[in-house]
Amino acid sequence: MNFIQAWKKGPGPESLRDYLVLILKGICMGVADIIPGVSGGTMAFITGIYDNLIDSIRSFNGKFIKSLFKFDLTGAVAEAHLKFLLPLLFGIVMAMVSMAQIIHVLLGTHPVQVWSLFFGLIAASILVVGRRVGEFSVKNVISGVVGAVFSFFLVGLIPVTTPDTLWFVFLCASISICAMILPGISGAFILLLLGKYEFITGAIRNPTTLDNGAILLAFVCGCALGISLFSRVLHFLLEKHHALTVSLLTGFMAGAMRKIWPWKEVLDSVVIRGKTHVLSEANVLPPAYDGEFASAVLLMVAGFAAVIILEWVSSAKDS
Repeated sequence: MNFIQAWKKGPGPESLRDYLVLILKGICMGVADIIPGVSGGTMAFITGIYDNLIDSIRSFNGKFIKSLFKFDLTGAVAEAHLKFLLPLLFGIVMAMVSMAQIIHVLLGTHPVQVWSLFFGLIAASILVVGRRVGEFSVKNVISGVVGAVFSFFLVGLIPVTTPDTLWFVFLCASISICAMILPGISGAFILLLLGKYEFITGAIRNPTTLDNGAILLAFVCGCALGISLFSRVLHFLLEKHHALTVSLLTGFMAGAMRKIWPWKEVLDSVVIRGKTHVLSEANVLPPAYDGEFASAVLLMVAGFAAVIILEWVSSAKDS
């Protein structure tokens, strides 16, 4: 089997339309990752590729690594789900590069409207994902409540001061990368909570020094180990305890709504490399029921409707 055959046999899009749709879903994930407190994992759930994403991450296993060490590119391609991941990553990177500045500007000039749109998106996605639980039972309800309470308090935590040693950087990377594939929780937000956001971004800005190179190597290794192990745990839970796991993930999304509420009052913030990062804030009621409030409600409804329509189209296509 040659390289082309190995690529074609892998799971992933089959037609040009399928590739474009997958890239579009990657763009949605990339935009979500740009928004502070919103996870790309949430968008993966909304767009129906969450299970495929977990399986694709798991495909980078021992056989893949062994093939690379043997310089067997065909064997590596046959093992990894590159046919799925590469178009998705292309969309994610394209969104981050092209939309990062736009989103940051909009968050600075029209924060209520941006948060309102995402509030509607996430609110609808909770309903969509919750329907996938399949059965209504006491244990599933408890699982959902546990997830909601955990994420509700998590997104309200205040960052702490932590050591700058390489082992702790490795640990932080392992934890934050897991958050990036969990619905409702942002990996960047976890880094901020662990007191390593400024430290890591500083290393990225000047990666050529020996110290910063070691920091980034430890971070990359931590990310690789964390996402490799956690994707396997998630796969096991989704396969063996699907209803409980989906209930828990739905709860994560519900609890994280605290972070996405459009109207906020900043209690404490810090400036990191010229950018203001909010450390703590309180949700408040709209200050006035005016044109801004009306536009926010319309965007909530638009976001909610977009997810419901997407779910309806996907269901109609599957049937």
